[in-house]
Amino acid sequence: MKSIAWVTDSTSTLNPDFAKDNHVYIIPLRLIADNECFKENVEITAEQFYEKMRQHERVCSSQPPIGEFIELYESLKEKYDHIIAIHCSSELSGTFNTSMQAAEIAGAPVTGIDSKAGAYPLREMIMSGVHWQQMGCTVKEIKERIEQMILNMSFYMLPASLTQLHRSGRVSGSQLVLSQLLRIHLLLRFDGGKVYVEEKIRTFKKTKQKLLDILKKDVELIKDVCIMHANNAEEARKLDEEIKDMAPALRTEIMPFIPVAGLHAGEGTLALAWIRNHPAALT
Repeated sequence: MKSIAWVTDSTSTLNPDFAKDNHVYIIPLRLIADNECFKENVEITAEQFYEKMRQHERVCSSQPPIGEFIELYESLKEKYDHIIAIHCSSELSGTFNTSMQAAEIAGAPVTGIDSKAGAYPLREMIMSGVHWQQMGCTVKEIKERIEQMILNMSFYMLPASLTQLHRSGRVSGSQLVLSQLLRIHLLLRFDGGKVYVEEKIRTFKKTKQKLLDILKKDVELIKDVCIMHANNAEEARKLDEEIKDMAPALRTEIMPFIPVAGLHAGEGTLALAWIRNHPAALT
């Protein structure tokens, strides 16, 4: 069996022990607050960064420098037969393209996959891919199976405020003003790696119910659903209880958003993600 290394970024939310045990190398995105730069999940936690968000208006994120990828690929090409690089959506970050450019410069044998998402779905793609690798699947087969997972992925966000999404360019100024004037809540959907407005609803309660209605349509096709939150554990637990009341057999997981996701979505944001026909071998 050919040896394979995996390269991803910090949006994957992978357990460090799993990464270490399975030859997964994680390059952290950068978080910038008041001109000070931090490596995500390495030099700063989500809670610490939210505190900085409250203190400073000048907060943003940045993709990893290309030199860090080049150095990693130069090292990995001497140790492994092949490398699979899978990153957060190329529509929302330049990380994937930078990684591919670095692989070409380093002359490393890399197969790239744009996850079209991040967080829970990206984590599941990597864990599934490692499982298929251990079963003896080829790199081509692994990529094809992960691409099928991408097609079967659903990812919705319920932002607590549109202010941060406006600052990061995810929603327009007119959408921000409209939501503030009419107290409209937006239900956002990932599609093809981009974020779209799925619904505009007058109350948070109705917006959350719409999200549950969307999930209910897929209940027969899924075994797991992940509830993500940006420093909003209380509402995440309430949503968890509502899902369990609606679908008792469905397994739920509550996951804090990584700092970069909280930066763009805003503190208080909730999200749901699931993958239809998720590989049964991992259940």
